[in-house]
Amino acid sequence: MPLREMTGVEETVADFAGSGMTTGAHPVAYWRDHLAARGAVTVAELPRLPPGARARIGGVVIVRQRPGTANGTLFLTLEDETGMAQAIVSRALLAEHRATLTGPPGLMVEGIVVARDGSVSLRAERFEPLPDLVATPSHDFR
Repeated sequence: MPLREMTGVEETVADFAGSGMTTGAHPVAYWRDHLAARGAVTVAELPRLPPGARARIGGVVIVRQRPGTANGTLFLTLEDETGMAQAIVSRALLAEHRATLTGPPGLMVEGIVVARDGSVSLRAERFEPLPDLVATPSHDFR
């Protein structure tokens, strides 16, 4: 009896389990409808929003870093199927939401659009874990 064909999500999970990457669809692509229904824009849309606007993005967390010069600020790099964006998390919010910020492979982050020196980021205010998102390798602070 032949094996049933894998779904796209199953193929992506198998790719990451076997090689740590995929040549198929980005894991967030499978979540796009869910994210859009929750008001999230793609990372590619973020620079089109005016500074000071409220926005929500969702993606896999590929970097969590707390530079010694940042006074306890956490910088999250989120990746979706359109690119990468940085979310800036204050020390107070990190303390309050540490488990959510350091645990799940993906997050939805809501905050204020900040444009500075040609780059656009999100000053984070609220977080929603995306625990069912396909885990991708993340480079995290220790």
